Amino acid sequence: MASFANLDHLTLHYRLEGEGSPTLVFLNSLGSDLRIWDGVVASLEGRCRVLRYDLRGHGLSDAPVGPYTLEDHSSDLAALLERLGIDRAVLVGISVGGLIALDFARRWPERAEALVLCDTGARIGSEESWNERMAAIRQQGLPEVARTVIARWFSEDFFTRRKAEAAGYYNMLSRTPVEGYLGTCAALRDGDLRPWLGGIRRPALVLCGELDKATPPELSRELAQGLGARLELIPQTAHLPCVEAPALVGQHIRSFLKELGYVR
Repeated sequence: MASFANLDHLTLHYRLEGEGSPTLVFLNSLGSDLRIWDGVVASLEGRCRVLRYDLRGHGLSDAPVGPYTLEDHSSDLAALLERLGIDRAVLVGISVGGLIALDFARRWPERAEALVLCDTGARIGSEESWNERMAAIRQQGLPEVARTVIARWFSEDFFTRRKAEAAGYYNMLSRTPVEGYLGTCAALRDGDLRPWLGGIRRPALVLCGELDKATPPELSRELAQGLGARLELIPQTAHLPCVEAPALVGQHIRSFLKELGYVR
Protein backbone atom coordinates (compact mmCIF):
# COMPACT_ATOMS: atom_id res chain seq x y z
CA MET A 1 0.00 0.00 0.00
CA ALA A 2 1.29 3.46 -0.90
CA SER A 3 2.11 5.73 2.02
CA PHE A 4 3.00 9.41 2.01
CA ALA A 5 4.96 11.53 4.46
CA ASN A 6 4.49 15.29 4.58
CA LEU A 7 7.88 16.67 5.59
CA ASP A 8 6.80 20.32 5.63
CA HIS A 9 9.00 21.19 2.65
CA LEU A 10 7.73 18.35 0.45
CA THR A 11 5.78 15.08 0.39
CA LEU A 12 7.56 11.77 -0.17
CA HIS A 13 6.04 8.50 -1.29
CA TYR A 14 7.31 5.49 0.65
CA ARG A 15 6.68 1.86 1.58
CA LEU A 16 7.61 0.43 4.97
CA GLU A 17 7.43 -3.36 5.17
CA GLY A 18 8.47 -6.20 7.47
CA GLU A 19 9.67 -6.34 11.03
CA GLY A 20 12.85 -6.89 12.95
CA SER A 21 16.33 -5.43 12.83
CA PRO A 22 18.07 -3.86 11.09
CA THR A 23 16.00 -1.43 9.03
CA LEU A 24 17.18 -1.37 5.41
CA VAL A 25 16.55 1.82 3.47
CA PHE A 26 16.63 1.52 -0.35
CA LEU A 27 17.36 4.58 -2.49
CA ASN A 28 16.56 4.60 -6.21
CA SER A 29 18.56 5.77 -9.20
CA LEU A 30 18.05 8.80 -11.44
CA GLY A 31 14.90 8.40 -13.53
CA SER A 32 13.49 5.43 -11.61
CA ASP A 33 11.46 4.89 -8.45
CA LEU A 34 11.15 2.48 -5.53
CA ARG A 35 9.86 -0.33 -7.78
CA ILE A 36 13.35 -1.11 -9.09
CA TRP A 37 13.95 -2.82 -5.72
CA ASP A 38 10.90 -5.14 -5.87
CA GLY A 39 12.89 -8.28 -6.69
CA VAL A 40 15.64 -7.58 -4.17
CA VAL A 41 13.16 -6.96 -1.36
CA ALA A 42 11.31 -10.17 -2.24
CA SER A 43 14.58 -12.09 -2.09
CA LEU A 44 15.20 -10.93 1.48
CA GLU A 45 12.18 -13.01 2.55
CA GLY A 46 11.00 -10.63 5.24
CA ARG A 47 14.12 -11.09 7.36
CA CYS A 48 14.29 -7.41 8.29
CA ARG A 49 12.32 -4.20 8.11
CA VAL A 50 12.53 -2.48 4.73
CA LEU A 51 11.90 1.16 3.87
CA ARG A 52 11.76 2.25 0.24
CA TYR A 53 10.89 5.70 -1.00
CA ASP A 54 10.82 7.73 -4.20
CA LEU A 55 13.50 10.41 -4.22
CA ARG A 56 12.28 13.97 -4.54
CA GLY A 57 11.38 14.61 -8.17
CA HIS A 58 10.69 10.92 -8.83
CA GLY A 59 7.77 8.52 -8.77
CA LEU A 60 4.90 9.75 -6.61
CA SER A 61 7.02 12.11 -4.52
CA ASP A 62 6.86 15.87 -4.98
CA ALA A 63 9.00 17.44 -7.69
CA PRO A 64 9.90 20.90 -6.37
CA VAL A 65 11.56 23.45 -8.62
CA GLY A 66 15.26 22.67 -9.02
CA PRO A 67 18.17 22.65 -9.04
CA TYR A 68 18.68 20.14 -6.22
CA THR A 69 21.82 19.29 -4.28
CA LEU A 70 23.03 16.05 -2.69
CA GLU A 71 22.42 17.78 0.63
CA ASP A 72 18.77 18.34 -0.35
CA HIS A 73 18.39 14.63 -1.01
CA SER A 74 20.19 13.47 2.13
CA SER A 75 18.21 15.97 4.23
CA ASP A 76 15.01 14.50 2.78
CA LEU A 77 16.15 11.06 3.95
CA ALA A 78 17.00 12.35 7.43
CA ALA A 79 13.59 14.02 7.71
CA LEU A 80 11.77 10.88 6.52
CA LEU A 81 13.59 8.68 9.04
CA GLU A 82 12.77 11.13 11.81
CA ARG A 83 9.12 11.24 10.79
CA LEU A 84 8.96 7.43 10.87
CA GLY A 85 10.84 7.13 14.16
CA ILE A 86 13.82 5.29 12.67
CA ASP A 87 17.01 6.17 14.54
CA ARG A 88 19.53 4.06 12.60
CA ALA A 89 19.47 2.16 9.34
CA VAL A 90 21.50 0.25 6.79
CA LEU A 91 21.42 2.31 3.60
CA VAL A 92 21.25 0.56 0.22
CA GLY A 93 21.66 3.02 -2.64
CA ILE A 94 22.17 2.66 -6.36
CA SER A 95 23.72 5.28 -8.68
CA VAL A 96 22.63 8.70 -7.33
CA GLY A 97 21.00 6.78 -4.47
CA GLY A 98 24.46 5.57 -3.51
CA LEU A 99 25.79 9.12 -3.48
CA ILE A 100 22.89 10.18 -1.28
CA ALA A 101 23.64 7.31 1.11
CA LEU A 102 27.29 8.39 1.24
CA ASP A 103 26.32 12.00 1.91
CA PHE A 104 23.94 10.91 4.68
CA ALA A 105 26.75 8.87 6.28
CA ARG A 106 29.06 11.87 6.00
CA ARG A 107 26.59 14.19 7.72
CA TRP A 108 24.99 11.80 10.21
CA PRO A 109 27.49 8.94 10.74
CA GLU A 110 25.82 7.82 13.95
CA ARG A 111 22.58 7.12 12.06
CA ALA A 112 24.13 5.05 9.25
CA GLU A 113 24.74 1.54 10.58
CA ALA A 114 26.24 0.32 7.31
CA LEU A 115 26.25 1.02 3.57
CA VAL A 116 25.53 -1.10 0.50
CA LEU A 117 26.55 0.98 -2.50
CA CYS A 118 25.53 -0.25 -5.95
CA ASP A 119 26.80 0.99 -9.31
CA THR A 120 27.92 4.34 -7.96
CA GLY A 121 30.96 6.38 -7.02
CA ALA A 122 32.08 9.31 -4.91
CA ARG A 123 31.83 11.36 -8.10
CA ILE A 124 29.70 10.37 -11.10
CA GLY A 125 30.27 11.99 -14.48
CA SER A 126 31.53 15.53 -14.98
CA GLU A 127 30.12 19.04 -14.99
CA GLU A 128 30.29 19.02 -18.78
CA SER A 129 28.53 15.67 -19.23
CA TRP A 130 25.65 16.61 -16.93
CA ASN A 131 25.23 20.04 -18.51
CA GLU A 132 25.10 18.34 -21.92
CA ARG A 133 22.40 15.93 -20.78
CA MET A 134 20.35 18.72 -19.21
CA ALA A 135 20.62 20.80 -22.39
CA ALA A 136 19.57 17.81 -24.52
CA ILE A 137 16.49 17.24 -22.35
CA ARG A 138 15.47 20.89 -22.61
CA GLN A 139 15.88 20.80 -26.39
CA GLN A 140 14.60 17.32 -27.27
CA GLY A 141 12.47 16.31 -24.30
CA LEU A 142 13.05 13.55 -21.78
CA PRO A 143 11.28 10.76 -23.78
CA GLU A 144 13.79 11.20 -26.62
CA VAL A 145 16.88 11.41 -24.42
CA ALA A 146 15.60 8.43 -22.43
CA ARG A 147 16.11 6.18 -25.47
CA THR A 148 19.86 6.70 -25.14
CA VAL A 149 19.95 6.64 -21.35
CA ILE A 150 18.08 3.36 -20.93
CA ALA A 151 20.53 1.59 -23.26
CA ARG A 152 23.03 1.94 -20.40
CA TRP A 153 20.63 0.63 -17.73
CA PHE A 154 20.60 -2.99 -18.92
CA SER A 155 22.70 -5.55 -20.76
CA GLU A 156 22.03 -6.41 -24.40
CA ASP A 157 20.76 -9.80 -23.24
CA PHE A 158 18.08 -8.11 -21.11
CA PHE A 159 16.76 -6.19 -24.10
CA THR A 160 16.67 -9.41 -26.13
CA ARG A 161 15.08 -11.78 -23.59
CA ARG A 162 12.98 -9.39 -21.52
CA LYS A 163 11.57 -6.96 -24.09
CA ALA A 164 8.35 -6.22 -22.22
CA GLU A 165 10.23 -5.32 -19.04
CA ALA A 166 12.66 -3.14 -20.99
CA ALA A 167 9.69 -1.28 -22.50
CA GLY A 168 8.16 -0.84 -19.04
CA TYR A 169 11.34 0.59 -17.58
CA TYR A 170 11.63 2.97 -20.54
CA ASN A 171 8.15 4.18 -19.61
CA MET A 172 9.24 4.66 -15.99
CA LEU A 173 12.26 6.71 -17.09
CA SER A 174 10.56 8.78 -19.78
CA ARG A 175 7.62 9.67 -17.50
CA THR A 176 9.80 10.94 -14.66
CA PRO A 177 8.87 14.57 -13.87
CA VAL A 178 11.20 16.69 -15.98
CA GLU A 179 11.78 19.16 -13.14
CA GLY A 180 12.76 16.27 -10.87
CA TYR A 181 15.07 14.70 -13.43
CA LEU A 182 16.82 17.98 -14.23
CA GLY A 183 17.01 18.90 -10.55
CA THR A 184 18.77 15.64 -9.72
CA CYS A 185 21.07 15.97 -12.75
CA ALA A 186 22.20 19.24 -11.14
CA ALA A 187 22.84 17.41 -7.87
CA LEU A 188 25.02 14.91 -9.73
CA ARG A 189 26.76 17.68 -11.67
CA ASP A 190 27.70 19.54 -8.50
CA GLY A 191 28.11 16.60 -6.11
CA ASP A 192 31.64 15.41 -5.37
CA LEU A 193 32.26 13.42 -2.20
CA ARG A 194 35.85 12.43 -2.99
CA PRO A 195 37.31 14.92 -0.48
CA TRP A 196 35.24 13.36 2.33
CA LEU A 197 35.53 9.71 1.37
CA GLY A 198 38.37 8.93 3.76
CA GLY A 199 36.33 10.22 6.70
CA ILE A 200 33.33 7.96 6.06
CA ARG A 201 34.14 5.01 8.30
CA ARG A 202 31.06 2.83 8.23
CA PRO A 203 30.93 -0.87 7.30
CA ALA A 204 30.37 -0.95 3.56
CA LEU A 205 29.83 -3.31 0.66
CA VAL A 206 30.20 -2.14 -2.94
CA LEU A 207 28.33 -3.91 -5.75
CA CYS A 208 28.56 -3.26 -9.49
CA GLY A 209 27.25 -4.82 -12.67
CA GLU A 210 30.26 -6.12 -14.57
CA LEU A 211 28.88 -4.66 -17.84
CA ASP A 212 27.99 -1.25 -16.38
CA LYS A 213 29.04 1.57 -18.71
CA ALA A 214 27.33 4.38 -16.80
CA THR A 215 29.27 3.80 -13.56
CA PRO A 216 31.86 1.20 -14.62
CA PRO A 217 33.55 -1.30 -12.30
CA GLU A 218 36.68 0.87 -12.21
CA LEU A 219 34.66 3.59 -10.49
CA SER A 220 33.28 1.11 -7.98
CA ARG A 221 36.77 -0.24 -7.36
CA GLU A 222 37.99 3.26 -6.50
CA LEU A 223 35.02 3.73 -4.18
CA ALA A 224 35.65 0.41 -2.43
CA GLN A 225 39.33 1.25 -1.95
CA GLY A 226 38.47 4.66 -0.53
CA LEU A 227 36.06 3.13 1.98
CA GLY A 228 38.15 0.07 2.78
CA ALA A 229 35.24 -2.03 1.53
CA ARG A 230 34.83 -5.22 -0.50
CA LEU A 231 33.75 -5.01 -4.13
CA GLU A 232 31.52 -7.69 -5.65
CA LEU A 233 30.79 -7.69 -9.38
CA ILE A 234 27.38 -8.92 -10.55
CA PRO A 235 27.94 -11.04 -13.69
CA GLN A 236 26.25 -10.22 -17.00
CA THR A 237 24.44 -7.14 -15.70
CA ALA A 238 24.75 -3.44 -16.46
CA HIS A 239 23.73 -0.36 -14.44
CA LEU A 240 20.70 -1.83 -12.66
CA PRO A 241 21.62 -5.32 -11.38
CA CYS A 242 18.80 -4.92 -8.86
CA VAL A 243 16.46 -5.43 -11.84
CA GLU A 244 18.52 -7.85 -13.93
CA ALA A 245 19.72 -10.11 -11.08
CA PRO A 246 17.73 -9.25 -7.93
CA ALA A 247 18.23 -12.63 -6.25
CA LEU A 248 22.02 -12.32 -6.53
CA VAL A 249 21.98 -8.75 -5.24
CA GLY A 250 19.80 -9.90 -2.36
CA GLN A 251 22.20 -12.75 -1.64
CA HIS A 252 25.11 -10.34 -1.36
CA ILE A 253 23.10 -8.10 0.98
CA ARG A 254 22.14 -11.06 3.19
CA SER A 255 25.77 -12.24 3.36
CA PHE A 256 26.90 -8.72 4.31
CA LEU A 257 24.27 -8.47 7.05
CA LYS A 258 25.34 -11.88 8.32
CA GLU A 259 28.96 -10.71 8.50
CA LEU A 260 27.77 -7.77 10.60
CA GLY A 261 25.84 -10.08 12.91
CA TYR A 262 22.38 -8.87 11.94
CA VAL A 263 20.99 -12.08 10.47
CA ARG A 264 21.78 -15.76 10.85
